Amino acid sequence: MLDKLTSWVGLALAAVLLVAGGLLTWANAFVADQVDYQLGMQAITMPTEEAIAGLSDTDREALEPFVGSPLDTGAEAKAYADHYILAHMNASSDGRTYQEVSGEFIALSDAEKASAEGQALGGLRQSLFMGNTLRGLLLYGYAFATIGMIAGYAAIAAFAGAAVLLVLALLGLRHGHREEVKARAVTPAAVPATA
Repeated sequence: MLDKLTSWVGLALAAVLLVAGGLLTWANAFVADQVDYQLGMQAITMPTEEAIAGLSDTDREALEPFVGSPLDTGAEAKAYADHYILAHMNASSDGRTYQEVSGEFIALSDAEKASAEGQALGGLRQSLFMGNTLRGLLLYGYAFATIGMIAGYAAIAAFAGAAVLLVLALLGLRHGHREEVKARAVTPAAVPATA
């Protein structure tokens, strides 16, 4: 009896894992399609060898696998955001952040803001703002691509777990059936009472 109960619970868990695996597979495919579609709509092309030649070794190495290709994957989005846009932002601002440059600009008087230096600082502020915005959007694409990849791995694990539970449950049901047959064979038949 316990074998059958355990087996039915295993079958129920296998069914739950199959449903979870299906939903995770759908999530993986949906996220991958959306990341590809949304990044593809931006029509960004990864920089060429010449464009990355002046970057640091770390930045260049991160970008080299994607040189000249369309930016349509999470990995490309991360590389472009962290090793191309950020590298240019840091070079133009001497490593200062948008917050720092914006604070410097806000602290200027109106006359200083109108000067050539003030205008240059205002332009840098605007460039850093746009760079941060674009980096953030690309890194969201990377994050969603990573979530989709994790969903794909989780789907594989769910299907594997369902298969193992299904096999164990079927073996348990078979074992339970054999035990019942043995129990019936061992139990003597009832002898009718004679009067």
